[in-house]
Amino acid sequence: MIDELKKNVDTQIEMLKEISNYSRRIEYAEAMQERRLLQEAVNSLRRSMAMINKSLPDLLRDISIGKPFPSRAAPGKRKDYRRLERIEYRGASRNLIVVLSRDDKERLLKELSISEKLIKKIKKRDTKKEEKYTEFKASRGYLKQANKLFLESADKWTNKGYFNSLSIGLRKANVDILFKSYIAMIFLTTVLSIIVSIFLMIFLLFIEVSATWPFFSLYAGSYLIRLFQLIWIPIAIPVLTFLALYFYPSTEQKSIGKRIDQELPFAVIHMSAISGSGIAPSEIFKIIGLSKEYVYLRKEIRKVLNQINLYGYDLVTALNNASKSSPSEKLSDLFSGLSTTITSGADLTEFLEKRSGSLLLSYRLEREQYTKLVETFLDIYISIVIAAPMIFLLLIIMMMVSGIEVGLSSAQVSLLAVFGIAVLNVVFLVILQMKQPSY
Repeated sequence: MIDELKKNVDTQIEMLKEISNYSRRIEYAEAMQERRLLQEAVNSLRRSMAMINKSLPDLLRDISIGKPFPSRAAPGKRKDYRRLERIEYRGASRNLIVVLSRDDKERLLKELSISEKLIKKIKKRDTKKEEKYTEFKASRGYLKQANKLFLESADKWTNKGYFNSLSIGLRKANVDILFKSYIAMIFLTTVLSIIVSIFLMIFLLFIEVSATWPFFSLYAGSYLIRLFQLIWIPIAIPVLTFLALYFYPSTEQKSIGKRIDQELPFAVIHMSAISGSGIAPSEIFKIIGLSKEYVYLRKEIRKVLNQINLYGYDLVTALNNASKSSPSEKLSDLFSGLSTTITSGADLTEFLEKRSGSLLLSYRLEREQYTKLVETFLDIYISIVIAAPMIFLLLIIMMMVSGIEVGLSSAQVSLLAVFGIAVLNVVFLVILQMKQPSY
């Protein structure tokens, strides 16, 4: 019975962790439907815990150090403590083994199925693209040609110390291209852009492009003046191509860093709940790395695990190395703090709790800033999109009634107003979408 009692207690501990995780998510949930689903999942887990807890007294009665005295009670009146039954439940999100009363068996299975459905709905709301695992392969196609033509040149430039910042950017952006191969690809693309821009300049030197029919016609002016007008094309296009490829890793790094910052507060809460059970720190990273809830963060966590499992580094060294190549400053600070905490022997759970509190505070401040920004945009929207067109139309009507020539008919004025309002609405929607946090 001791083993059965232990299984019941372990199951309740796992349910408590889920309840703690969902309760914290309720506090910061934006959508009302998501909050309702989380609350129903918490209530279902609580009811399941109550039924499992109800069987604990019966399990404890059957545990005795000495041999029990024989009972004189009649067989029919003797209380049967063997009415407990072992239940194995295997679901999509959890597998558990508990021992409880037969009377509560059906109710527990019903509650577990309910909570399973709720968890599926919660996860469905946060569905992301399924991660594709790809193994490292030799360069092909365009990249292979770039290596053939410019790999030696790229090797010379990198040996001289050029493009060092690009090397760090490629690692932080998780670009699956070798550093020297990426430099060779930049050189090849720049050369091709020079060739294309020269052909474009020659084409525009003799052909004039217009917005009306016929769209193309022979140029009839001075070719020397035309050449000076188009000389910027073979200069600007290659320069812009080179800069675009050079700064692409940094822009990708910022994008990944923002998404990691979105997942980090909830991941640290998860880590804090796991560390409270006394599990080894490396196992905490393994759980987060295998989790499907943190799509972008788990890639950085797996960098730590790879350095431990493949390169044989200890956890502190792996954390220090991962903090240098992390695309997120907050995650880099977290890795450095974890490294210091483990080295000094401080309480890891306390550190994670405090860090989760600070991350949630910054999360809340960002949401408040966005709310204030929306209020400001609402005032501007009312002034520009609603009040300004009405005043403009009123002035046009007054001018037309007064006999002043406007140069536009009433239909043209109406069409212009509708088109202007539509464009302004699109502009406001785009700006709000760009400023809106995606979490």
